[in-house]
Amino acid sequence: MNAKRLKRAAAALFLAISLFVLSSAPVAGHGGEGGIAPNGLFFVDYRNLNGGANGVALVNLDPESEGFGEVLQQFELGEDVLPHHLYYNRDQSRLYNTTLSGEYLYELILERDADGVPTIVEAIAIDTGDSQVGEDIYFTEDGSQFWITFIGGFGGERDGSIGVFDAKTNELLNTISAPEPEDPTNGQPYILYPHGISAREDSGYMVVTSTIHPDLTTGMGNTVTVLDMETGEPVQTVLVSEAWDVITQPVEVLMLRDGYPSYVLVTTINDGSVWIAPFDEEAGRLGEFTKAVDGTAEGLMVALEFYIGPGDDPESDEDQLLYVSYAVPGVVNAYSLDNLPELELVKTYQAEPGAHHFGFFTTESGREAMVVQNNLLNADGINAGSLTIVDLQTGEQLGRVDLPTDLGIMPESIESAMGNAHFVHH
Repeated sequence: MNAKRLKRAAAALFLAISLFVLSSAPVAGHGGEGGIAPNGLFFVDYRNLNGGANGVALVNLDPESEGFGEVLQQFELGEDVLPHHLYYNRDQSRLYNTTLSGEYLYELILERDADGVPTIVEAIAIDTGDSQVGEDIYFTEDGSQFWITFIGGFGGERDGSIGVFDAKTNELLNTISAPEPEDPTNGQPYILYPHGISAREDSGYMVVTSTIHPDLTTGMGNTVTVLDMETGEPVQTVLVSEAWDVITQPVEVLMLRDGYPSYVLVTTINDGSVWIAPFDEEAGRLGEFTKAVDGTAEGLMVALEFYIGPGDDPESDEDQLLYVSYAVPGVVNAYSLDNLPELELVKTYQAEPGAHHFGFFTTESGREAMVVQNNLLNADGINAGSLTIVDLQTGEQLGRVDLPTDLGIMPESIESAMGNAHFVHH
């Protein structure tokens, strides 16, 4: 028996006798940023479809477990709160939730039972100053700060801001904004509707995307802005489109790091594409963005999340793939990073309309699996509302959970209850 099969055969026994050891400590992962979670317990942000309070549910998503589909907890945040993204901090000891309404940012206080299973006991609202509509979070490598994009900025029609927080006290340290110039093509950097965020701290730079006004109608963006992390100043705004008058709505952004070639990847809504640009680490400047995946040509629309996750051998740092979700038709594609700037399609995983957030975990028998949350803002046609689980090696669907039908709640995002469910998050 080869090493890989031996590892899988022993996985179930290992999980059974050492769940406490695995789940009571932060999940070890590649680059300290996560990995394959040891079981299928996931926190699920949800909106209540029947007019009640929105909140976070703890759900068993391991199809091989006796309690598959069971909701272990529903923690209410309030009717006026729309939870949006769940994030563990750098050492995976604290859990945060950004929201599109309410207080915009919460820390979810966890308690763990004797088996290491967490439950939420309290939600603490964090002061975000005047910034509105929390989106994505980046935690610095030294564990001292976290940076958050606020797509609503201070409430203006053409607005946006970035908050810098103390990672130990949750205190707001700084708010960064840069108004859009009258002529966005003049080279002056600006911050508008920031959504995605990523950084290369070894070079000292961060990037944020420009997506859409929170009301989804007032305005849209088509750029990425580079910031100097030491000063907080924006230094460059680069077009992610074929022309300034062609709106693409960039969503997530990933600065490749940890030994990967120096490129920046961006997903876009309007053309369903993945764009790529070289990044000059010394100068701190982006080159021109081009399409690595042409969504329109490939029948893909609304490109959303991407994470670096396991390849055929999840224990190998050199065997990882780029996973990208497409709300239409509802798939997750896995691409090789071996021949950048080209992205070679390795495998397509079938999900359902609205394929959005996803995460990796190991089933009770040791199968490497992915769960996909299929919903984008409960928008018609991309709101299947299901949580689908597939086998990473075979692509076989292992299970499906329908919380809208079962409980009247619509999943908005997911995260492993045991720690980050991915290797590199943006």
